[in-house]
Amino acid sequence: MKLKQVIIIRKDVKINAGKIVSQGSHASLGAFLKTDIKTREVWLKESAKKVVLKVSTLDRLKEIYKKVKKENIPCFLVKDAGLTQLEPGTITALGIGPVEEGKIDKITGKLKLL
Repeated sequence: MKLKQVIIIRKDVKINAGKIVSQGSHASLGAFLKTDIKTREVWLKESAKKVVLKVSTLDRLKEIYKKVKKENIPCFLVKDAGLTQLEPGTITALGIGPVEEGKIDKITGKLKLL
């Protein structure tokens, strides 16, 4: 079984590269921790494949989040704490999986790489 994790970053939020990395890391770890232990172990042994994608609006990110939740795929929506560049609660990223590639590609397959 080929597994991967997808991290989606909002591009309409004005943040620097360091903040993008930080938000993506929160998304990755948050989704990983919501994934069952057996899947985590397999994914880590396979190579822990991650793909970072982008969306242009909050509405698009929420739309994807709803689809992922409907499919019962582990995910984590990042809401910034507001300590540096953003207002508290600003949604910046979404982590999905790890999950079987085909399952995640049905939802995120048309998005562009960050």
